[in-house]
Amino acid sequence: MKIKDIIKLFIVVVILICSWRLVFKKPTKLGLDLKGGVYVVLQAKPEKGTKLDKEAMDRLIEVLDRRINGIGVAESIVQRAGEDRVIIELPGLENTDDAIKMIGKTALLEFKIMNDDGTLGETLLTGSALKKAAVSYDNLNRPQIQFEMNIEGAEIFAKITRENIGRRLAITLDGEVQTAPSINSEIPSGSGVITGNYTPEEAKKTATLLNAGALPIKAEIIETRIVGASLGDESIEQSKKAAVVAAGLIAIFMLGIYRLPGFVANLALASFGMVMFAMLNFIDATLTLPGIAGMILSAGMAVDANIIIFERIKDELKMGNSILGAINVGFSKGVASIIDSNVTTLLTAFVLFMFGTGTVKGFAVTLTIGTVASMITAIFITKTLLVTVVKTFKIKNLWLFCVKGGK
Repeated sequence: MKIKDIIKLFIVVVILICSWRLVFKKPTKLGLDLKGGVYVVLQAKPEKGTKLDKEAMDRLIEVLDRRINGIGVAESIVQRAGEDRVIIELPGLENTDDAIKMIGKTALLEFKIMNDDGTLGETLLTGSALKKAAVSYDNLNRPQIQFEMNIEGAEIFAKITRENIGRRLAITLDGEVQTAPSINSEIPSGSGVITGNYTPEEAKKTATLLNAGALPIKAEIIETRIVGASLGDESIEQSKKAAVVAAGLIAIFMLGIYRLPGFVANLALASFGMVMFAMLNFIDATLTLPGIAGMILSAGMAVDANIIIFERIKDELKMGNSILGAINVGFSKGVASIIDSNVTTLLTAFVLFMFGTGTVKGFAVTLTIGTVASMITAIFITKTLLVTVVKTFKIKNLWLFCVKGGK
């Protein structure tokens, strides 16, 4: 074998090892239809002086998405339904009550001067001036919320502290006083801490709410459903059985029609599955039932790509070309057709992702990943493995390529 063949084989091995590690390092995330979870519907209700338009709904969805992802439900779906409703799917969420409370909270942060009798003055600054909030710990390891203002907010905060030295500054959240420290000097940095009897979990949730911001318009939860995982388990089990049967039939077909190239294609198809799941895990994608459909479609495309190339190889062998020559010509001629068809599929998937919602986007993502994985396996992995086998075992028998006249 030549140096370039050894390098290609090494690259294939590296790809497969990395894919193996990504597949088994963590389980693939499952969507609501496979894993179960919480399904919530909110209805927007504009108050006097506010307008329920597309911009307001987009801001509502943006805030809800930030809140939910802050909870740790990265595979969640937040999408608009109709003119005034938002659908939220939270797959695999264990504490549904806390999630629902988190979705509906207003998280209004206000800074007010506290009078001597305990009453509060007017609002001097709100959470709209907040740049970021995070959990920190004091010298006794008690959780607190550290906040930082934006440039405009820092200027106002400095003015408030400068003009009210000796008084107490109350920091309220949704109308409740969280802390009311004394102002000892001007605070020009625009940063500070909110202390209280927080647990680490409460501090994290509060910081998440502050970072997400208040809901731009009022929204009420009108429907909540707990989706069981039993249907998802059944779907996964049936999908596994279907995959085993399909893979077995494909393996038999490829071996019977193409023999040695078919055997190599079966190895490449197994590599395709591993590469695809590795790519799903790498981008932290969520697998749904439509996503499984996308995987099946891309697996069929991977097999189809091998068939196109192998038929080209057979044609070259029938015309008297050598085995290695036929392999090189077959792949070079077949690649153009494969790339054309796959680019068309990628463009279709892109359109589905841009204009689709929810499960349609999931299908588009897995179809895109599967298409890329099929090109990698068909164009690079299959050829490298086939050339390696032919050169290592010095194969010259055309019968192994299902060509008449071979011995």
